[in-house]
Amino acid sequence: MIQGTASSVGKSIICAALCRIFKQDGYKVAPFKSQNMALNSFVTPEGGEIGRAQAVQAEAAGISPTVDMNPILLKPTSGSGCQVVVLGKVDKTISAGDYSVYAPSLLKTVMASLERLRNEYDIVVIEGAGSTAEINLKDREIVNMRIAKAAGSPVLLVGDIDKGGVFASLVGTLELLDEDERHYVKGFIINKFRGDAGLLKDANDFLEKRTGVPVLGVIPWFKNIRIAQEDSVYLDDRKETKTDNNLNITVIRLPHIANFDDFDPLEIEGYNISYITQSFEMGNPHLIIIPGTKSTVHDMEYLRATGIGNAILEKARGGIPVIGICGGYQLLGKKILDPLKVESDTTEVEGLGLLDAVTEFVAEKFTSQVTAICESGIGLLADMKGMEVSGYEIHMGQTSGKENAVFRVMPTPKNPAGYADGMINSKGTVFGTYNHGLFFNDNFRHALLNNLRRHWGLEESQNNGVSDKDREYDKLADIVRQNLDMAKVYEIMERGV
Repeated sequence: MIQGTASSVGKSIICAALCRIFKQDGYKVAPFKSQNMALNSFVTPEGGEIGRAQAVQAEAAGISPTVDMNPILLKPTSGSGCQVVVLGKVDKTISAGDYSVYAPSLLKTVMASLERLRNEYDIVVIEGAGSTAEINLKDREIVNMRIAKAAGSPVLLVGDIDKGGVFASLVGTLELLDEDERHYVKGFIINKFRGDAGLLKDANDFLEKRTGVPVLGVIPWFKNIRIAQEDSVYLDDRKETKTDNNLNITVIRLPHIANFDDFDPLEIEGYNISYITQSFEMGNPHLIIIPGTKSTVHDMEYLRATGIGNAILEKARGGIPVIGICGGYQLLGKKILDPLKVESDTTEVEGLGLLDAVTEFVAEKFTSQVTAICESGIGLLADMKGMEVSGYEIHMGQTSGKENAVFRVMPTPKNPAGYADGMINSKGTVFGTYNHGLFFNDNFRHALLNNLRRHWGLEESQNNGVSDKDREYDKLADIVRQNLDMAKVYEIMERGV
């Protein structure tokens, strides 16, 4: 089990690396995180919703993700509440205080999922959450030491040296654990180090002498490996970089932004991507994208209050194309209705009105992997009619209107007749869709962006595709393998606790 001294110390990426290393070494391996709080999620082949990190870790392990890999997913809503997803399906929406009381009742479900994985795989790599020493949550947590003890799993504790104070964090975390819990911690991993790891030798020796726990590795800081991020904290640390590419794309960073990894292929291909939170940051991009959101109504109110909504309308009237994905698609319409108060206490709110569409929230969330055929062939989608794309849908709302459809989704188990998805305006400059993962389709992305170039009178580009995911996972595994004592890790696994 990989636990951390805090959030964002690199637990998820270390787990992904270990999944890849164990796969390379010939083991059948699966990831597991009992409870994940994230707005970036993924849909499994059977239609269940899990955290994006576990989907990435499964991909690194070379297997399809299942709901057992993340049986409890918490999706924060407005205020202090969250939507609780159990085994891939919405269970309830609950306040943070009420969830802390409810959580222990889910332990049986969590352990059943873990047991199924242990029966099927040689190795299960378990990820903890936040800090393992959150003393205010200790008596009711179901994701850190309670899981390690129930599973009988040794723990490797990860600290982030880039933040500073890593040695105090590691020692302090151990001090706050109960004596029997400390026994589970068999090694430290120091993550995100910039410089010569040899300079840490004396400090590492002191740490081992003080705690009796060895430092198994010092993982260097790296940034040139393209793996999907789970948390919008990544956007806080992300540096804006200008490239030689002559297309500038603005993504609206909504307060409840979800699945922003949709746009990773655009960054990988070298486009200038800016995430904005203020209207004055808009500038004059070649394209505006409104991403997914977990709280469409509240984020519509945010667009109005900040002036970003008016800025989008002004740019759209001036000919700048706009694309909305999932919640962003809903925001493009004329109205958003929530008669059942699924998302908020506001039952009706006006949208941006860039599409003649109305969204109404319903009680049941729709989650499915999809394959679709492009139905439109105008504007941004010129000459793309008949093109096939794949992706996934996660949404509570149903959208209807008078605009032409963007896609025809091929039959799924839930919709054996297929259905229309998305809408596009008469000029082909504004469209929305529920299809997450759209830009991962190389042919679609290339054709759309060349249509965008033609729209602005720019020279077309060649389709270079995006990075090969297997190559990226192998690069990650190489870095971790070179800097982590894997022989010792295997020894710890064999000995157990």
